[in-house]
Amino acid sequence: MVSQLYAHEQKQDGGLGMGHSNASGDLSSEMEVDAFRRLFPLRFYEHHLAESIRPDGRALGKARDTTIELGAVASADGSALAKIGLTTMLAAIKMEVMTPSKESPDEGCIAIDFHMPPICSPLVRPGRPAEAEPVVSKQLADTILSSGMIDLKDLSLVSGKAAWMVYLDIYCLDADGSLFDAALLSAIAAFSHLQIPVVSMNDDGKLIVVSEENGEKDIVNKEKRKLSLNRIPFSLTCVLHKNYILADPTAEEETIFETLVTVVLDTFDQLVYLYKPGGLVLAFTSSVQDCIALTRQRLKELQKILDESVSGMEVD
Repeated sequence: MVSQLYAHEQKQDGGLGMGHSNASGDLSSEMEVDAFRRLFPLRFYEHHLAESIRPDGRALGKARDTTIELGAVASADGSALAKIGLTTMLAAIKMEVMTPSKESPDEGCIAIDFHMPPICSPLVRPGRPAEAEPVVSKQLADTILSSGMIDLKDLSLVSGKAAWMVYLDIYCLDADGSLFDAALLSAIAAFSHLQIPVVSMNDDGKLIVVSEENGEKDIVNKEKRKLSLNRIPFSLTCVLHKNYILADPTAEEETIFETLVTVVLDTFDQLVYLYKPGGLVLAFTSSVQDCIALTRQRLKELQKILDESVSGMEVD
């Protein structure tokens, strides 16, 4: 009965079944379409895919609206709020002086943690870590540290004696799909906003971060500086279903289609990372190439959004 009513609604809406009430305000038909979507989600989506459109009105290869807000956390050395659709990530960076390892006396370190508090999704229960937390944390660490975006030598202060320890924490505030993409974007934005603090040497010969309380005795680095970013990586996650490829899936789409492919390209158009955690659909060469082509387009969009955010911050 529900499917019959949904078919009727499709005719009323020109075959798209978007769930809008018709001219007479037929709310009951809208409710039946919503019921059909809940009971038969795959069939609901396949009706749309046949028309090369998604329930939210996007074309199959189009990502959701994306925004970046720099300086979202006043107490952090660098921070950013990134949104892709409803998916929202807050990234914050804190810098501490450390003693470098003997193996890498001229390099600093970066520690990356991804957090999913219960507020981000009803699927995350209090007291239990979300399954995606360690997965996304590892993806972020692998991507950021292997991409060459940051030269760890730029984090050195005094060879063999002092270097920067960078703590990057990313908090998911709303989990509506493409978590890694939004988390990586927030991390890149936070690093773009980062200003390396001024440090000085105290009476014990230790380096400390200069503040209003401890003064500016024996300054080591004369002024705050930006961190040079090279070969910045941007990512795009796609879901595969039959011969369809959907870019930037929502949480609902990820649940329905299951087969995910995440591609990371850097600003030199080099492949940094390709991640496919299983799924029912095989990632044939042609499908992977199509995902890479979509990522290449997305990279240009994200680079423009980041550049505009950085330019706006400099003007302010």
